[in-house]
Order: sequence, then C-alpha cells, then structure tokens
Amino acid sequence: MSKTIFTAGSILLAAAVLFSACNNNVETPKALVTVTVNDFTITQEDLPSAQHAPQRVAQNPASYTGVGAIDLVMFASDGSEAYRHTQLKSDGSTFTTFGEFSFTIPVGNYTMVVVARQVGTGDVFTVTSPTEAGYTSERPRETFCKTQTVTVTNASPLELSVTLKRIVSALNIISTDGRPVSATKVRTTFSKGGKSFNPTTGLALTDNGFTQTNNPSSAVGAAINITGFQFLTSADDAEEEIDVTIDVLDADDNVLFTHTVEDVPFKRNRKTILSGAIFSASASAASFQLDTDWITEETVNF
Repeated sequence: MSKTIFTAGSILLAAAVLFSACNNNVETPKALVTVTVNDFTITQEDLPSAQHAPQRVAQNPASYTGVGAIDLVMFASDGSEAYRHTQLKSDGSTFTTFGEFSFTIPVGNYTMVVVARQVGTGDVFTVTSPTEAGYTSERPRETFCKTQTVTVTNASPLELSVTLKRIVSALNIISTDGRPVSATKVRTTFSKGGKSFNPTTGLALTDNGFTQTNNPSSAVGAAINITGFQFLTSADDAEEEIDVTIDVLDADDNVLFTHTVEDVPFKRNRKTILSGAIFSASASAASFQLDTDWITEETVNF
C-alpha cells in the first residue's frame, strides 16, 4: 500500500497558493462618477458699439450653437486612460443628457480633461494627455476646456461639476466689396499660433502658424464673412501680434488677389474683425480696418 506523506513545507506551500487564489478574486473597489458640464464661461459684448460694458454670461452646452461635441478623458496617475468618451450633439446615441457623463472607475487619483468644441466636416480632434490635445485636420474650431485633479477614495458615488473656459482666439474676415464670379475660395494664413494646445494651460503647443481655406457661401456680388480660430502661446491677459495673409483663389487654386495685414492683435477669448476690400488688386493693408470683440473692443486703422 502506497502512502502520501505531507511535510510541513508542502502544507505551507498549499496554504500560500490558496491564499493567492483568494486574493486574485478580490476586485479593486470602483466608484460611480457623474460629471456635469456647467454653463460655459463666455464673455460677450455688443458689436460694434463700445458703450456697453462686457458681460459674462452663462451658456448651456445643449443650447450653445458653438459646441457640437464634448470629450471627457480620465487619465490615471501612471498616464494610462481610465475612461474616454465623446458626446456628439448630432448623435443622440452618444449621450442621455448632453453635457452629463456617468461612468465607473477604480479608487485612485486621476486627471480629468474635458473639452467642448465646435464640429465641422472633416474634423480630426484628439486628447492625447493632460498636456496635449489638438486638431490634425485643416483648421481648429471654437474650443472650451477644463482640466482638474479627481481623487476617488472609496466606492461611494462621486458627483463633479465643471465649468469650461474658451481657450481660442478668433479672426472674422468681412469684405467691403462683392465677390466676383471667379473668386471661389479664400485662403487665410496665420504667421503664428497653432492648431494644438495644452489642456492644462490652454496655451498653444506650437507657434508656427497654419493655413486654412474657406469656400464662401455668399452669392456672387455680395460681401463675404468668414471666421477662423487659433490657439495662442500668450496668456489670457497678453496680446499677440500675428501677420495675416488673405489669398483669393479661383476654382483651380490660382491666386487672384492677395493681401497681407501685419501685426494684427489677437488675444484668447477675443474676436478680431478684419474688414476691407478683398476682391481688389489695388487694395492695400492700409485700407483694412480692425475691430475686436469678446473681451474688449477697439478700432484700429491700418
């Protein structure tokens, strides 16, 4: 008859294996997190009158037409993604209430990045980290952002409320003359600024400038009105001067007219309005006028 002998060592080993198996079945506690995106912080001012003081008003994300998507990403302390979701206002399957996110994540420390943005055809936008996000498509859009630290200490539900801030500057180009039939595109080149930004600071990651092309929708003979956005390397209270080149193109991308306005002032959360005779070879930078909006308003004759 064979015998099985249990030694003290084998008993301890078996106990250790059993203990390890039990430990592997214990899950890290998770908490339900609800994030509500509050009304955006937007400064508005009547245009063109400078007699009215700027007013800071609330805009609900569901009703503000300048926002068509909200991205929320939770980054763990090691930089990995714990949660990522994009709500599209045009796609009801991506949200229950636009601007409200509910999800579960394990106990731990996180950095939450929330970006609300305008949406256009062909847009490619990505949040890569708490310090890097941007558009790899042709143009940036109106963009709001908030980054904050979130600590989940136990499995109890956690409710967060965030208010986003506009982090772009805008250029509005308005012609004072009518569009000829041959002019089908307007190409705008910014000498500085960028299409990517740091979500934590709101500042541009590059200052090399970029080019975007618009197809004006106005009728032949009518004035055009186009807008472009850019991220700046300057802080909120600092003004940055950028050269702006406006090229009028035909259907084959031949340049019909070109104008460069130097040292155009830009500031985050402010719109710069550049107006002048665009469809004229005789027009010069001196014929353009400048208005600014959103934070302050001024008129500068070039």
